[in-house]
Amino acid sequence: MKSPRSYISLFLCVVFLVAGVSTGAEKNRKKAPKKRKPNPAYAAPKDDLNLPYVLLIGDSISIGYTKPTRDALAGKANVHRIPTNGGPTTRGVENIDQWLGDRKWDVIHFNWGLHDLKYIDGKKQVPLADYEKNLRKLVDRLKKTGATLIWCSTTPVPEGCSPPRKNEDVIAYNAVAKKIMDENEIQIDDLYAFVLPKLKETQRPANVHFTPEGSKVLAGKVAKSISDALKK
Repeated sequence: MKSPRSYISLFLCVVFLVAGVSTGAEKNRKKAPKKRKPNPAYAAPKDDLNLPYVLLIGDSISIGYTKPTRDALAGKANVHRIPTNGGPTTRGVENIDQWLGDRKWDVIHFNWGLHDLKYIDGKKQVPLADYEKNLRKLVDRLKKTGATLIWCSTTPVPEGCSPPRKNEDVIAYNAVAKKIMDENEIQIDDLYAFVLPKLKETQRPANVHFTPEGSKVLAGKVAKSISDALKK
């Protein structure tokens, strides 16, 4: 027969074991990652039916300037954006009808390029010749909306960014895009030339993305281009 001291020892072992499991579970709960707050760029704006409708199409650079552009055009236009990252032109061709929906857009400000020219396994995701074909298809589709179109040039790429990109490719892809826009008499919002002398103050180091303040700088240019188009 076991002594009372043995039972007490066994009881204490169980208590410490349960306490240890409980403490471990509590630590795991504390380490659980916090849920990210919804990006305000994707929030549906409160539309004023008396104002024109604007659609922004683009990748993460445009996601960054969506909210400040919307703020800058408050009371002048209802500024929407596609509900995702626009990615390369291949994604645009696949999804453009869905992104446009049934709404009557007054102005569409659009861009593709950064994802097309990035290198994956040593090759560009979308070669320049295919980029041109895809972009022509997209322009033809956008023209059918009857909206005023504004092409936004692709912003500069710094050295050492990941995934790898080359600024010489940005220049080449922008040149092809300009040729297409000129042929179709589409206005160009040249963000490349605009932000190039301001990169140290606006762009993250070794990163294609911009700081929050940098995105506000881009938004000021985007909002002015849209505002000028609406006046016409």
